[in-house]
Amino acid sequence: MKLTKKILRIVFILASIGSLYFVPWILVKAWILPLPDTVQEQLDEAIGYGFDGMIVYVDQGGKPPEFYAAGWHDRKKKIPAYPQALFKIASITKLYVAVATAKLVKAERLSLDKTLAEYFPELAERIENADKITLRMMVQHRSGIPNFVDHPDYWIKPPKNKQETLEYALDLPADFEPGEDYGYSNTNYMLISDLIDKVVGTSHQQYIKEEILVPLGLKNTFGSLSEVNIDEVMSGYYVGFEEDFKTEDTGLMLATAEDVGIFLRALNDGSVFNEGEQEIYSSIYEYEHTGLLVGYQSIAKYHKDMDAVVIQFNNTTNFDGYDWSLAEIFYSRIVKIVQRENGS
Repeated sequence: MKLTKKILRIVFILASIGSLYFVPWILVKAWILPLPDTVQEQLDEAIGYGFDGMIVYVDQGGKPPEFYAAGWHDRKKKIPAYPQALFKIASITKLYVAVATAKLVKAERLSLDKTLAEYFPELAERIENADKITLRMMVQHRSGIPNFVDHPDYWIKPPKNKQETLEYALDLPADFEPGEDYGYSNTNYMLISDLIDKVVGTSHQQYIKEEILVPLGLKNTFGSLSEVNIDEVMSGYYVGFEEDFKTEDTGLMLATAEDVGIFLRALNDGSVFNEGEQEIYSSIYEYEHTGLLVGYQSIAKYHKDMDAVVIQFNNTTNFDGYDWSLAEIFYSRIVKIVQRENGS
């Protein structure tokens, strides 16, 4: 009996020591190191964790906005990162699309209760439950429509256009019954963007520009890569590859950190809305977002406790590594530095 206990104790100790091998020490280190004195020092420290470049924008109410950058804008050309660079904001685009949707619903040009089958009869037989899925469910990611990026062939044979992208979500079983669960799906917002195109008679990008960007004075936000000077776009990298992914046109928006920050404040204080629109928006979507593409990670949040918008961009990704978790840790640390400076 004593021998058995001794053996078990040794096995337990060895197992405990062995488990330390699997601890993500890079995350632990990033989390527990003493907080730097300034946001710039935190960015400089973050670059040492494998990020090629980072941009941070801080807007505290009543204070001039602050701009920070570290690392490379373009590592091949040795161009240092700078705060005014354009960045692929990925899924932060959904905030703009949701605002546009709320505006069109208020104008009675869209109905949150109409179904996908009514709006897209050509897809009725290709998306399960199309006759039960409402626009409201799509905006809220409660439709059950499969996410095209989850298709096994999506990364093996990347789609060349929007139709090929949509094909990766068609003729598949629903993820769940409409309205019965939550499942984040990029397919929802691709379809909503197409729907806005249909309704306004131009493009959703043009509608967003006219109804959101121009009124807010946002001159450094664009609907697609074709509208910009490519040299102004921050390079995007994937760990282990030398390729610069900035020339890949995803169809999603690009913006400077400042423009995203101005939009996010207007979203949270309601100034992006006309009368009656904010009530609709609040019932369907959120007030902050993150974004992730090959080569691009972004976080955009408003911190009510200190009336501060903090935007973070970093241009290095690794879907199999710890890059996203590291980005979140550094974002959290930057917010703590801002809070400390703010005395809150």
